Amino acid sequence: MINIQHLSKQFGGFKAVDDLSLSVDAGETLVLLGTSGCGKTTTLRMLNRLVEPDGGTIHIDGIDVREQPAPELRRRIGYVIQDGGLFPHYTVAEAIATVPRLLNWTPDIIDQRTRELLDKLQLPVGSLNRYPSELSGGQRQRVGLARALAVRPPVVLMDEPFGALDPFTRRHVRRELFGLTELSETTVVLVTHDVSEAIELADRIALMDKGRLVQIGTPDELLQRPANDFVRDFLDDKPHRLRG
Repeated sequence: MINIQHLSKQFGGFKAVDDLSLSVDAGETLVLLGTSGCGKTTTLRMLNRLVEPDGGTIHIDGIDVREQPAPELRRRIGYVIQDGGLFPHYTVAEAIATVPRLLNWTPDIIDQRTRELLDKLQLPVGSLNRYPSELSGGQRQRVGLARALAVRPPVVLMDEPFGALDPFTRRHVRRELFGLTELSETTVVLVTHDVSEAIELADRIALMDKGRLVQIGTPDELLQRPANDFVRDFLDDKPHRLRG
């Protein structure tokens, strides 16, 4: 579904992403993991052209992302950020309907899809006319995911989506959301610096350092067969357990 070849991005004299190549299969959840400043968020934002690469190629579903207008590309890719990334002046209903309206869905179809997502994400119907300030952190994150999934995109990008939640709510919400059949059938690229979160959610982990890919593999592969001392130290520095 996603194929990245020799991707690079530089900001001034700082090389944020350095010759990165990797692929993501359809329906797979790939976690970009690493320290702050390692290039994981820049990589994510290049996938939907919020950041333009200096070199290399990105193909999504066989199409070069630079061969299509950026707004059109983004309408086909779900995007979830910390605390849902909701506009404060949009109600829940308006937020979820953002992309469907851009794609000229009829009001009836939008309403049907919105209520379907509310049910799946365990949000009360009464929240449709509420604003983000009237929602809990967990509810805002659910609305952000509902907005990202509204048009059933083949790819969803998530940038530290649970970072604004307290540890208890964070664990509860991420397990609940990633238990959804709809999300499990979608190709997901998720950025985090939380090792436990990566191990819990990832089919594969791409561990980055200083803009480069250090190792990619399943959580167990990285834990049991670290490629070098950086991988071993990074994973050993945080509490974790093997999946299984």
